[in-house]
Amino acid sequence: MTTRHLTPLLAVAVLAGVAAAEPSADPEKRRMLASPSTDRSATPPDGARRLIGILDVRVEGVPDDIKVQFERGLEEQLENRIYWLSSRAQMRERMKFSTKWTEGCLVGPCLAELRAQTSAELVLLAAFSGSGTSFGHVVTLVRTDTGQVLAQEAGRCEVCTLSEAMAGATLATLRLLSSVPDQLPDPAGEQSAALERALRPVRTELAAERRGHRRAGIALTVIGLAAASAGLAAYFLDDEPDYALALTAAGAGTTLGGVVVLAF
Repeated sequence: MTTRHLTPLLAVAVLAGVAAAEPSADPEKRRMLASPSTDRSATPPDGARRLIGILDVRVEGVPDDIKVQFERGLEEQLENRIYWLSSRAQMRERMKFSTKWTEGCLVGPCLAELRAQTSAELVLLAAFSGSGTSFGHVVTLVRTDTGQVLAQEAGRCEVCTLSEAMAGATLATLRLLSSVPDQLPDPAGEQSAALERALRPVRTELAAERRGHRRAGIALTVIGLAAASAGLAAYFLDDEPDYALALTAAGAGTTLGGVVVLAF
């Protein structure tokens, strides 16, 4: 075979090699290969996992790289079939596109903007302190819909290593996350239900009282009409006696009282 015949074959082989080396055209694979710093998507890949954002990690008296170690340890031990953890860097990357976000927002209504931008249901706040062999931690879960603290755990170790203290803080965080209910509590709904339960006996009593008033009104009206009718009958049939007018007036007054009771 001559060189002239080999040239097209070589060209085909080179093109095939380039095609094989290119990234997959599958959109899902491209998204998974994308760098977290450039991926603006804020929802878990499968849309079913609970998204937790690490919003703030503060240290005092311990090396600054503890922040990274804590995040890495949490990512390694967190059940990724249930949770999708967004690091501090990823959260900041997504929030930089917001025109309403303020860096100091950790709790309160301002977290609604973070929820809108990242879809994070909960955010995690962690603080570590240390001095010698004494270390402490505070881990807090905050809801982004209400801006209120959902759960918190604090611990302290008077004699331990930094690694042991970090392991304790990570376990505390895992315990908090595992205790989060599938459906977050609805404080407004619970208060409304409690108010409804408290008012139910009062409403029942008022309804019974209204029924009593109605019966009393009907009775007064009937008695008044009967008395007025008897008075009129006596007036016309018994040569206009004086008591007939009095009985008629009394009956009319009683009837009017019954009507008033029924009206109110």
